[in-house]
Amino acid sequence: MPRFVIHEHHASHLHWDLRLEVEGVLKSWAIPKDPTKVQTEHEKRLAIQVEDHKLSYIDFEGEIPEGHYGAGKVEIWDNGEFDILNYEDNKKIEFELQGKKMRGKFVLVKTDYGINPEKNWLWMKVKN
Repeated sequence: MPRFVIHEHHASHLHWDLRLEVEGVLKSWAIPKDPTKVQTEHEKRLAIQVEDHKLSYIDFEGEIPEGHYGAGKVEIWDNGEFDILNYEDNKKIEFELQGKKMRGKFVLVKTDYGINPEKNWLWMKVKN
């Protein structure tokens, strides 16, 4: 089964990085607000798509040095396996997380809103 990780990232602003193992890379989104709230239906979180990461990054914890992209402390907040239920590249991704903190069916839906609409998604839990 593919794996996922959510990194708690203390960079210039605290945020969480959702990373899903898809087609040999970690598809990644920065989540500006606490992902715990997404555990309840009807809560949504902005998810800003960032560059794909190498699979080896799934286990990374440590300090990214000053002067480097993403400088700051990175910790694994949650991880586990997941199932892709529906994948519409650059439109919608439905998946089921089997993590320690995040469990259940979720969806990422592409939006056309905000400053960088090509990168903005909404992340939410769907009814089980």
